Amino acid sequence: MSYAVVGFSSPPPNPSLPSSINSLKQDGDTAEQIQLEDKHPTLPGYKWRLVIAYDGTKFSGWQYQQSPPTIQCIVEKTLTRITKLEREELCFVGASRTDTGVHAWGQFQVAHFVTPFNYHSLESIHAALNGLLPSDIRVREISSVLPEFHARFSAESKIYHYKIYNDTIMDPFQRLYAYHNAYRLNTVAMREAAKYFIGKHDFSAFVNASRNDISPDPLKHIFRFDVIEMGVLLQLEVEGSGFLYRQVRNMVGLLLQVGREAVPPDIVPHILATRDRKELAKYALCAPPHGLCLMSVKYNKDILQPPPGCPASSFGMHYCLSKCKLPFY
Repeated sequence: MSYAVVGFSSPPPNPSLPSSINSLKQDGDTAEQIQLEDKHPTLPGYKWRLVIAYDGTKFSGWQYQQSPPTIQCIVEKTLTRITKLEREELCFVGASRTDTGVHAWGQFQVAHFVTPFNYHSLESIHAALNGLLPSDIRVREISSVLPEFHARFSAESKIYHYKIYNDTIMDPFQRLYAYHNAYRLNTVAMREAAKYFIGKHDFSAFVNASRNDISPDPLKHIFRFDVIEMGVLLQLEVEGSGFLYRQVRNMVGLLLQVGREAVPPDIVPHILATRDRKELAKYALCAPPHGLCLMSVKYNKDILQPPPGCPASSFGMHYCLSKCKLPFY
């Protein structure tokens, strides 16, 4: 039996701790990046956690590069400007390497940086960050954390959502945040196929190669994979211990083929068993990035406890108008 691969349209133009740190490393890590992320600040020092939301439409993903711009590069340059520290001193690290066009919503991206000095209050630096950052990147929270906290390696799980607009005509207000699929989708078959991903598997068949790959551990644990219907919107929710480069989008691409009834649900264990990316390419393409959102990064509560002597967390400030002393005429 032969299967047809249905192509995707391009996204619209812009108008407790893990047992092994190596198991969380992803493709695309350069030696310089790994050295920077594994570096620990010289004590005394203070570590700060950022919760960041962004619209990834204009950016070339999270991971640092000067051009084209990335979220990490822009936030890092803003921190450098405010703190007067060099990049190597900040050790700025994000929890997840979102790809070009991928967004961070819900409980957002988590990152950390270090300073050799303490802050009496975090509200001022919080306001300064959002005042200098572009409007499609926002720091939602700043808090002090223990020296042992690491935005990436301390994460227990990550949750991604992929939105599919399943109707004949695309809603123009959804076009940047949902993939348009005009085919009728069999959601029962998609749910059956998604169950095969749950558990600990070797996801070598679902990872894209990168010119900077460092042979990450392909064993990942998927805790849940839900297919939720919300009218014409179909939301795929996946939670796992970590994800390989483009793993989520490759899984979504195969589920779309199952939903179109181009392939059966039991194709999933067959492809997993091959551990060969070329086998997946026979049946499905990688889903476009603009439908994907990082929704949450979960940590053990103990690692999020603030150290003594540090300021309270900042969630932003509400502004109030003072009463006018002059009467209105």
